[in-house]
Amino acid sequence: MEKQKTTVSVGGKEYTLVSSDSPEHMKRVAAYADRKLRESAAVSRLPVAQVGALTALNLADELLKAQDENTRLRRELLRLQQLLDETKPRSNVIL
Repeated sequence: MEKQKTTVSVGGKEYTLVSSDSPEHMKRVAAYADRKLRESAAVSRLPVAQVGALTALNLADELLKAQDENTRLRRELLRLQQLLDETKPRSNVIL
């Protein structure tokens, strides 16, 4: 897919992003980042740069927890698939 420019607003500032992702996706990403930045600013009285760092840490925490959950679910799915395979009746067809 061809790269496209998309202008988004995060923390009251405009940014032009260049990505092969759709403009809709990039706007969704920016809206999420903006919401998280505003949430961090609302619960702290830190300077803007520190709010950005706090937001980055919170987002990294969310990402790592989601990756851990994804890994856990994949392992559980694999375990259940193996269990299902073990309980399937074997065919005794002789060719």
